[in-house]
Amino acid sequence: MKVFITGGTGYLGTVLVEHLVRAGHDVAALARSDASAARLHEAGATPVAGSLSDTTVLAGAAAAADAVIHAAVDYAMTDESTAMELAAVKALVDGAASGTVRKPFVFTSTGLVYGFEEDQDKSEDAVLPEVSAQPVKVAAERIVCGAAGISGIVFRAGLVFGRGGSALVTGLIQSAQHTGTSIYVGDGENAWTPVHVDDLADLYVAALERPAAGIYNAVGAVPFTFRALAEAIGDLTGKPVASVPLEIAEQSFGPAARILTTTSGLDAAKARDTFGWSPAPRSLIDDVRSGSYTEAAAK
Repeated sequence: MKVFITGGTGYLGTVLVEHLVRAGHDVAALARSDASAARLHEAGATPVAGSLSDTTVLAGAAAAADAVIHAAVDYAMTDESTAMELAAVKALVDGAASGTVRKPFVFTSTGLVYGFEEDQDKSEDAVLPEVSAQPVKVAAERIVCGAAGISGIVFRAGLVFGRGGSALVTGLIQSAQHTGTSIYVGDGENAWTPVHVDDLADLYVAALERPAAGIYNAVGAVPFTFRALAEAIGDLTGKPVASVPLEIAEQSFGPAARILTTTSGLDAAKARDTFGWSPAPRSLIDDVRSGSYTEAAAK
């Protein structure tokens, strides 16, 4: 299968390209620099020169592919980045829908679309709140799910971890190293269920090989609390651990600090049942204490 992917040199995208190539797919990926193109060549993919602002390139590459994955993630949340994201998704959808065969189109969303309230329904058919950490993803989901001519698949991923990556985890590690304290907010007993990046990549491959349109939560099997994460980061960095009020956390992380107070409560039963997906019982806490994040901390 010819697969076109955006974000192919990013954290998730790099692992996706690896899994897709290993599964025997012919992968083309967007490359906005010579360095990115070289990395894609090395990974066994064909670079497509351009960026998310090049809507003509996106539409053409999507039209030429048998399946499309939009894995590029931008959490900047500026007016400019929001407009570019939505225009890019529209161009990709239009290109993918231009043929006579319904192509799988996988869009990378996030569990953050469920917002901040603990009692919010977090099932895939829930009515989403107007306020969330990622309103642009909600708008993009509607483009994908409302498009005719494609098999639109949306994955609302939990915190993605593993291989020393994830902006939230590495950001908390760097904050502990910079400030001298590994923090959690309040009592830190709020829990998330993350998903390992390799397990998530397996889900994408399974979805391409037997596509079923719809929205799917994507989380793993081992939850964590933010207090336990702070303690693991304290062990990793040798820094003391402390609880702080939200106002103090906001001084380091800005408005995004509110995310650290939420409970995810996502259930991936629909994705497991639909795609035969079985995420491994991998622990973020173990990975931080003695796994792939040791090298990230050293840097």
